[in-house]
Amino acid sequence: MNNSQANLEIENTLWAKGVKHIAGVDEAGRGPLAGPVVAAAVIFPNEFPIDGVNDSKKLSAKRREELFALISQQALSIGVGIVDHDLIDQINILEATHLAMRKALDNLTIKAGYVLIDGNSFKDNTLQFRNITGGDRKSYTIAAASIIAKVTRDRLMCELDLKFPQYGFAKHKGYGTRRHIEAIRAYGLCEIHRKSFHPAALQENLITRI
Repeated sequence: MNNSQANLEIENTLWAKGVKHIAGVDEAGRGPLAGPVVAAAVIFPNEFPIDGVNDSKKLSAKRREELFALISQQALSIGVGIVDHDLIDQINILEATHLAMRKALDNLTIKAGYVLIDGNSFKDNTLQFRNITGGDRKSYTIAAASIIAKVTRDRLMCELDLKFPQYGFAKHKGYGTRRHIEAIRAYGLCEIHRKSFHPAALQENLITRI
């Protein structure tokens, strides 16, 4: 495997068994203090020539945008699921993430024959699926979903930055950077902040740098 590209071994094994329409699923936005969590599901044909698809965290913003366009052109189907800050506060971020994943799968135009999901905690009684810890590094299809989810969420946060410019959402996308924490201290919480995350947001040991 090229280190600059996610692996197709899992998908190839399933395709060799006759499995069709494998959907990779991943999310973006579990950790931020503001904004939605976004999940994406992607189904490719058995052969697809997109070079460089990898875990979105390993790619520059420019490269993610380029690959987003290519994936959108060549995937058989893409579904996106979004769960907003209010529901995250109501049901907790783990449940909100799973709900976003289910929404993404529901929004596919092709029914998934098998689902590969990043993480280790997704549960469902109606799907054939496999949880894969570190799936965005181990599965090409999950990596593609990670790119779709990340770019979609980043675009949403840039739109929200226009409404709440004092927080700098376009730069940090809602994560707990020092600038974001300082803005919360100066201006308080705005309507898109996850209120259940707020106490932790002011702990210095959770401040991150993006």
